[in-house]
Amino acid sequence: MSQKSYDGKNSLYLIPTPIGNFDDMTLRSIETLKLVDVLFCEDTRITKQMLKRLDINKKLISSNDHNEENTKSLAVQYLEEGKNVGIVTDRGTPIISDPGYKIVEEVIKKGYNVIPLPGANALIPALISSGVNPSPFMFYGFLNSKKSKREKELQNLKNYPVTIIFYEAPHRIIEMLESLRDIFGNRKISVAREISKLHEEIYRGKVEEVIKEISSEEIRGEFVVVVQGSDEEISFDDLSIKEHVKMYMEEGLSEKEALKKVAKDRNTSKSEIYKIYHMGK
Repeated sequence: MSQKSYDGKNSLYLIPTPIGNFDDMTLRSIETLKLVDVLFCEDTRITKQMLKRLDINKKLISSNDHNEENTKSLAVQYLEEGKNVGIVTDRGTPIISDPGYKIVEEVIKKGYNVIPLPGANALIPALISSGVNPSPFMFYGFLNSKKSKREKELQNLKNYPVTIIFYEAPHRIIEMLESLRDIFGNRKISVAREISKLHEEIYRGKVEEVIKEISSEEIRGEFVVVVQGSDEEISFDDLSIKEHVKMYMEEGLSEKEALKKVAKDRNTSKSEIYKIYHMGK
């Protein structure tokens, strides 16, 4: 029997696909692929190969980072016609460092169901096999490819007391780990590659150790980097209130958000921080 939405109405389905081992395709994902009338996909060629293997034939529409602003209205149009719509990406769960968010946002705005299916992704297997404390954790995804911007992002993250998960491409993994070492220090990390594939491999240790190990091998596959959180006590004693607020505003927060964060950092009322910050202005 085909998998229907919880209220029986036509809906948008977010359908995970295997990231490597095809046996990771769930029965529910297969039934949902049969159910939907149209599939929005990252690359129609890759999706067509997967559907052929499952003996499923569907209308496919290319939807990616470059055209999703246009395809989101098309997805709504199909829903308005009473059709069921699916989103798949080339590998893994839609929207996790992949397209799909804009369509989901538009569909929710129009009042239609969005049904997420659990399934394959790279970040959870990498986390649970890392040997790094799994809770709490933050998924960050890809850092900026430019060194200066990447290191600014890492500066903003370095004091977070939570495990942080990054994705990285093979041609940038060494540069990324070097930036990580320079900004975060020589922390405990795990680097997983080719998760669920034939040549799956996990490197564990301090950043410097992992850099040496990866550098000595042929670099292939997508990488997931799991990084131990900061265990340093953060002190703002050397900053004035104005400098503290300015620091957060330079990171992109509004004045209101920065004042609230400073008040929390210093365990002081927001009104007191506001008064000191605006004194003499």
